[in-house]
Amino acid sequence: MRGRHHARGFTLLELLIALAIVAALLAIAFGGLRVALAAWTQGEDRADAHQHLRGVAAVLARAVGSAYPYRAPAGQSPEPVLLFQGTEQRLQLVTQAAPFPAAIPVAFSAVAIGLETIEEGPALIVRQRVMPNRDPFTEAPVLLRDTGINRVEFRYLNATGTWQETWDGETENGLPRAVRITLATPGGRGETALALTLTLRAGAP
Repeated sequence: MRGRHHARGFTLLELLIALAIVAALLAIAFGGLRVALAAWTQGEDRADAHQHLRGVAAVLARAVGSAYPYRAPAGQSPEPVLLFQGTEQRLQLVTQAAPFPAAIPVAFSAVAIGLETIEEGPALIVRQRVMPNRDPFTEAPVLLRDTGINRVEFRYLNATGTWQETWDGETENGLPRAVRITLATPGGRGETALALTLTLRAGAP
C-alpha cells in the first residue's frame, strides 16, 4: 500500500479573514500616524503664535512700563491736561521709551495702542509721534500693523488695588499703579493668549 501525503493549505475564507485583519491593522496604524502629525503641527503652530505674542509684548512693555505723567495742551484747548487715556481696547500715553526709535533723539513720545478694524479684519495698531504736539494720538503715523493679533484688552490698577476697564489721567489725577495687557492670536482649535502686568514707575502714589 502506498501511503498518501495529504498537504493542507489555506482556505479562501481563512485568506479573506487574514487580509481583513491586516487591513484593519494598517488602518489603525495610519490613523494614529495622522493624529500624531496633526498634534505635532498644532504644537508647532501654537509655539510660533506664542513666540510672536512674546515679541509684540516686549515692544509694548517697554513703552507702557515707561509711561510718564506728561501734561500739555491738547487740541484747541489752551489748558494743559494729563495725556493718559485708557479704555478696554485702546491706550494713549506719553512715554520716555518709545517702542520704535525716532529719527532724532527725543525725551518723550506719544503712543497709541489699540485694536482697529482694517480691510484684513481686526489688527493691533501702534501709532507714535514725537512730543510736544497738539494732536499727539489721532493723527500719529502707524508704525505697527499686526493682523496676527485679533484681541487686545487693557486693565488699569487704581490706588485701592482694584482693576478698572477705563482710565482718565486727568480725572484720576495721575497714572494707574499698573496696566495689564492681554494679547491673543487666532488658532485652528482656539486662540493663543498672553497676559502681562506692568507696574508704572510714575503711577499713583
